[in-house]
Amino acid sequence: MYKSTIDAFEGLSLVVLTSADGNCKAEILPGIGAILHSFCIQRNGEWQNVIANYKSGEELSTKQEALGFKSAKLSPFVCRLRQGKYSWQDKEYAIEKFYLGKHAIHGILYDADFKVISQRADEDAASAVMQYNYKGTDKGFPFPYTIEVAYQLEENNSLKITTIITNDHDHSIPVADGWHPYFTLGAKVDDLQLEFQSREMVMMDEEVIPTGALVEYDLFSGLKFIGPKEFDDCFSLNFDTCQPMLVLRNKEDSLQIEIRPEKPYPYLQIYT
Repeated sequence: MYKSTIDAFEGLSLVVLTSADGNCKAEILPGIGAILHSFCIQRNGEWQNVIANYKSGEELSTKQEALGFKSAKLSPFVCRLRQGKYSWQDKEYAIEKFYLGKHAIHGILYDADFKVISQRADEDAASAVMQYNYKGTDKGFPFPYTIEVAYQLEENNSLKITTIITNDHDHSIPVADGWHPYFTLGAKVDDLQLEFQSREMVMMDEEVIPTGALVEYDLFSGLKFIGPKEFDDCFSLNFDTCQPMLVLRNKEDSLQIEIRPEKPYPYLQIYT
């Protein structure tokens, strides 16, 4: 029987999804942006977490931005927004939330207080749904919407993450959605193998903002060591190939992560 329970981490509510055999679990912090705190398997009697997480409540409360928005939910925009500005329906807006240098980055809900609205567990899966009602409080995004993030732990150490966004405004609104996990497989990134199915690389300017240009890219269409290659790049995914869209492997430790996005998520950002 799978389990979906509530625990605590450093005084924060922690949702714990546990597999039927007890050898896999996912932990989520709803009160800090519904972030994935851990995704673990039992190996040699010890838990191995593939999520590079925050180590304390103090890090979560004071260093979330400084430590790189680990596992943050990116909404209603992803990555950098040039000078925090955009236009929508012939009106100009400027985001008020966090800026990295001159540019707004990673949305406005990464530290939002999500509420657990449902939990379920049976012989096949364990799940929890978390919800946040954004009221349009940032003057740069005055469009109310409701966001639900559902985590479901299934067989074969599989974690399914689903996002549902409901427009609560009386007109259409601009929304992009993403996720910002940091993975660790117990080895230096140079020694890991990587494969991903891309069509093109999105060209960036010197401030890591897309220029609008695309170039063909297939250098990691087969599994190869990352080595000295450095990434801070965005790629369009090729859904004409088979899933998974990405494989990250520690060959020496026989540990592998597979990412299987659905078509509404056509872009892959890789950062080392």
